[in-house]
Amino acid sequence: MEIRTEQQLNPVADEVSAITAVVRPILVGILYSLKSDVVAEAGGRKGVKLKMLPRLRRPGDGDTGICFEYAAHDAVRRGEASVAERVYDALAFCKVPGEDVGSILFGAEKAGSQQLIDTAADLLTDDSSLLSGSRGRPVKLKKHLTAAAAAFRRKGIVSALPQSISGLWRADLFLGSPSTDYWVGTTVKINPATLQGDRGLRIGVIPASQGKSDKIRKDEKRNLILCPLPYDGSFVETFYLAWEVVTAFLAADAQVPKEVALPRPAARTVARYLADRREFPVLDVVEALDTLAQPELLQTETTAAGVILSGGTSSVVETTSVLAPAPTLF
Repeated sequence: MEIRTEQQLNPVADEVSAITAVVRPILVGILYSLKSDVVAEAGGRKGVKLKMLPRLRRPGDGDTGICFEYAAHDAVRRGEASVAERVYDALAFCKVPGEDVGSILFGAEKAGSQQLIDTAADLLTDDSSLLSGSRGRPVKLKKHLTAAAAAFRRKGIVSALPQSISGLWRADLFLGSPSTDYWVGTTVKINPATLQGDRGLRIGVIPASQGKSDKIRKDEKRNLILCPLPYDGSFVETFYLAWEVVTAFLAADAQVPKEVALPRPAARTVARYLADRREFPVLDVVEALDTLAQPELLQTETTAAGVILSGGTSSVVETTSVLAPAPTLF
């Protein structure tokens, strides 16, 4: 029997800090959703100023979903308790070894996809292995990233991916354990009704639904391990509060919105953080807000057969790991 205990090293921060933490990946998501030619005219993604976002962006139906992917990825990277614990449990359900969790953002469908794919490749090693639900030796993930991106652009038609991971092009993240270097394809959907499974996918990250079970469980129909993220008073609620701040801020032409648009004092405070930095590049603003965001790193101890193995905060790395089930049939 294995007993795993987690201690949050920092107390739950105030609402302003919590919203600020999630505003950061939302801004990044919006930046990367801009069309490449539009961004080029503005000096490239690194040069786009915050005040230019409302002028360059064309709101679309998929914006919320893209930003939710970035927020979930960032929460794993930061070691946010309510998310990191759920991801760890999903990986444990899949019998993935390792005491640390990480997330690699794949993002093949984003406008800045090539940069994201290159970044993902840099974070992987030549030994990084992708586990699927089928029998056989795990494939090396790094060598198949380009094929997965090409398959996405063709919507899976004439895919060069191995049959065991043929649906990898649908992945939004790779979740896994950086210490063991095993990963699993993960799909992230803010609307659970749009969740789709495929051979290259093992975990589905969704918001918890009110009135329904939020347990980590196997979805037999989609052949996915469902990982619902907590809603009330937790991550998903904070995400929507942060989304409200960003959309109201952009609608006000990168200025502090009227009180009727953001009636919560905490939300207006975060909007002022943004307005004060409107003349700076988006990515610089995101980095600057990091010091104001909520720190939620965990210290982990696992007890097995009388031996304590320490994981801890330092093992939750910035990226990008993906968790996957062992390569056996469920």
